[in-house]
Amino acid sequence: MSFNVQYFIEHFAYFGIVIALIGGMIGLPIPDEFLLTYVGYTVYQGNLLLIPALLVAILGAMGGISLSFLLGHKLGLPFLKKFGPKFNITEKRLHVSGKLFSKLGSYLLVICFFIPGVRHIIAYLAAIHGYSYKKFFFYALSGAIAWATTFISLGHLFANQIKLVEDCFIKYSMIAVPLLCGILLCVIVAYLIRRKWSLNQNM
Repeated sequence: MSFNVQYFIEHFAYFGIVIALIGGMIGLPIPDEFLLTYVGYTVYQGNLLLIPALLVAILGAMGGISLSFLLGHKLGLPFLKKFGPKFNITEKRLHVSGKLFSKLGSYLLVICFFIPGVRHIIAYLAAIHGYSYKKFFFYALSGAIAWATTFISLGHLFANQIKLVEDCFIKYSMIAVPLLCGILLCVIVAYLIRRKWSLNQNM
């Protein structure tokens, strides 16, 4: 990996977690999930405390996605199309994320953290679509808490197999990520259909 997670966390600790996640959320080539997993491993080793590590991870994620929201609000879609590729935000990702956002809206703000590529764009789209920061913050915070807790917990749980976890992220991310996205989308669609059916029954 071009970004040395181990070096960064060991030398900058909690501050490093915040800075790395802010960078990752705005599109810099930082392996966010593995970074959080390594944080969990570091907690297991006793070099970081669990609650402070979790809090700064959420702070970093929200700091990065809020910065993206601000840029989207101030500069709009033309900026994203022009400069997005420099931050790994391609036209294809923008198109796919836009379609998902139009269908799922606020729900996508919750699950976007689990979808690499989408989480780097969703804040821009929310701002462009006129979301208030208050509404955006509520849904994004829910997603950030779930995301950070999940991967830090995985790092803590599989601390003795951290090398295996890293290899799995590298080798199987192309399979695991689409599968996870599919599962999450199926759950959301099923929920929306059930909710609509219940509303129709009550009318």
